[in-house]
Amino acid sequence: MRNIREIIVHCTAMKAGRKVAVAEIDGWHKARGWRGIGYHYVVMLDGSVSVGRSELSVGAHCLGRNSTSIGVVYVGGLDNDGLPCDTRTEAQKAALKKILTELLDKYPQAKIYGHRDFSQTACPCFDARREYEHLTPLTAVR
Repeated sequence: MRNIREIIVHCTAMKAGRKVAVAEIDGWHKARGWRGIGYHYVVMLDGSVSVGRSELSVGAHCLGRNSTSIGVVYVGGLDNDGLPCDTRTEAQKAALKKILTELLDKYPQAKIYGHRDFSQTACPCFDARREYEHLTPLTAVR
């Protein structure tokens, strides 16, 4: 079992409203020489959540942090001009809260961060650490 200390939120760095499938992201990451999709979960525009890499496998989403983290990505992150922008739909916002809470339930010692907290990037184009600092494991509220 991996020692998960961080849940790191990302964006796909795509223009608002553009749909993408897990298989397409998998192809992008394989083209970079990775084994496959680097994220563990993908939050689609409609709020559905797709599994990327198994949680048992080390991700490929945040250099220096992959072995102790889970990567969650939402589709979007750029405005129509291609500039960083929080493009999350209401469905994505709700789905992110749900999946992050579920992950905190599995890994109660973990903290939520945005990719930008560890790298020179705008990703995920909002302050994930601040937005989700109030989330607690489901077991804490039962």
